[in-house]
Parts: sequence; structure tokens; C-alpha cells
Amino acid sequence: MKLNLLKHTSILLLSLFFIGSLSINISAQNKDKSPVNVQIVSDEAEAVISILAKKASNEAITDADWQKLFSSEGFTRLKKREESFKHEYTEESFKTFVLSASLFAKRDELAATLEQWIKADVDGAAQKALYYLPEGAKIKAKIYPVIKPGKNSFVFETKTDPAIFLYVNPAESKDQFENKLAHELHHIGYAASCEESQTAELKALPARTQRTVEWVGAFGEGFAMLAAAGGPYTHPHRYSSSEDHARWDSDMANFDANLKAVDKFFVTILDSTIADKDIDSVGMEFMGIQGPWYTVGYKMSVLIERTFGKQRLIECIADQRLLLPTYNEAVIITNNVNHGKLPMWSDKVINAILHK
Repeated sequence: MKLNLLKHTSILLLSLFFIGSLSINISAQNKDKSPVNVQIVSDEAEAVISILAKKASNEAITDADWQKLFSSEGFTRLKKREESFKHEYTEESFKTFVLSASLFAKRDELAATLEQWIKADVDGAAQKALYYLPEGAKIKAKIYPVIKPGKNSFVFETKTDPAIFLYVNPAESKDQFENKLAHELHHIGYAASCEESQTAELKALPARTQRTVEWVGAFGEGFAMLAAAGGPYTHPHRYSSSEDHARWDSDMANFDANLKAVDKFFVTILDSTIADKDIDSVGMEFMGIQGPWYTVGYKMSVLIERTFGKQRLIECIADQRLLLPTYNEAVIITNNVNHGKLPMWSDKVINAILHK
């Protein structure tokens, strides 16, 4: 009887082990097949906050504390990114920043902000981004909330090991964090699903036309604004401060002038009246806080979706050579219906992009 019991027990344990192993394998396979694979890596920020907490309680900050910070995944990749831009990023200078009086004064706010951000709905933000990407698009990224000297946020290594670095800002709520996250995740998804498919077509264009189309891609900031908002009927700064909300509305009021200024920029590229070495610096002037690449790109996207539907807009996202001519089509319809005077892209730019 005991032997039979042991035999059945062994079989049961083996069965449970097999089922458990099968469940793990299925879970791993499902994760690989899922269009979203996003995780928050907060080790850099946690290490900084830990050091600040020790300083506040007059505890000794040890070499082990600094090693934990400098060996963190967040700091290692942040340093790599800064050095790729030829920015000096030494451990000694970072120590000075961490021990500064200004950062120490914000320690409680930083800790509270990080705690809220870690609870953010990252999958929900990724789904917002996916909604404005072509079918089959995937989003894979690591999100690094970082405490650092610069207040900017950015993406890094989008084609190899996609990363999003978000400056831990106590002035930003969890809603604002999720909005910014959806914006950056759209960039990640676009880089993974759209950029490579356009490479062959771009190479067939004349060199100056290639440069023009590449800069049309900067309107991806407008796509991302729309994706983060969740649709064309929600204000993109719904969760922002009143100052940011007002700034956006003011910039949107200058849409006509901004579109014409960018059109002129495209023409100077096509006409070779701007030197190759100056194209990028002039193009970056339209970036601003959220300049024309954001506002003009956003309004074009909204108009296209409202006129032709979301699928037509996604076609423009998948092949950005379609963006400007599709916008012009939407303007003709809108101006005729509303007796409006929305500006259009010049024939020179449209014909060049379509390679006529």
C-alpha cells in the first residue's frame, strides 16, 4: 500500500512539474508573440534616492552605494548614450550632481514621483501607441526613469535595444508620465515597423529629395502627439500644466505661418539654396519645445483622420511620402465644405516627394 502510494505520489509530482514547466514555456512563447513587451527599469533612480536618503539620515555613503549606482543598467546605458553624442559623463561629475544641495532639497519629491511612475499603466500606454501604427507592428522597449542633470527625455538604440529615458520630474503626474510614455513608445513602434520598409524607396530618389523626405519624417512628432492623446477629439495637453496647455494653443494658432515656413525649408533643400552641412541645423530649429514638427504634424494628422479615417492616416505613417499630398487632398475637401483657407504644401515639394 505504501509502495503504491509512493508510486502515485511520484507520478503526481512529475505531472505537476511537467504542467508547471509547460505553463512557463507557454507564457514565454506568448510573451514573444505579444505585440507589446515593455518594462520599467528604475535601478538608476532608486540608487540615487537611496544615496540621498543616507545623506538625510547622516549615514556614511560608501563605495558600495556608488558602485550600485554606477553599475545600474539605467546609468550604464545613460552614460553610453551621452558618450555617443560626445558628451563627457564621468562618475566624478555625476557624484557632484547627486550630492548637490539642489537635488538634496528635492529628495522626498523625487522618491514620491518615482513611486507613482512605477505604478504607471505601461501596457495601456503601449496600446495607445499601437493604435496609430500599421497592423502587425510591435513595441519592445525598456523604460528608464532617470535622475540626471539634464531635464530632457529621449529614445536610444531604437533599432537594436530600444530604450526610453524619462527625466524624473516631480512636477509631472502619473497621467502626464503615461502620456509622455505613449508618445515615446509610438516613436519606438514606428522605428521598428516603418523605417526599414521605406529605405529602398528612399534610395531610389535624388539625393536632395531623399533629404527632404527624411525631414518629412520629423512630423512623426505630430503622429506621436495624436497617439498619446488617444484620438483626434482629445486635447493633446489634457493632463499638462496650464502653461504647457496655453503654449500649445498659441503655437497651434500659428499653424498657417509655420506650415509655410517648413514648406520654404523643403524648397531650399530641393533647390540646393541651403548647404548640405546646414540642413540639419536649420531643420532642428523647427523642433523647439514643441515646434512645427509637433504642431503642424499633429494638425495634419487630425485633419487626415477626420476627413478620410484612421486607416488612411496609418498609411501615411507607414509611408510618410504620402503625408503631405494626402493632407493637401484633405484641405481641398475641408476648404470647399467650410469655405476655409487652410494652407497647402507647394506643388514643387509635392511633385518632388512623389517623384513626378
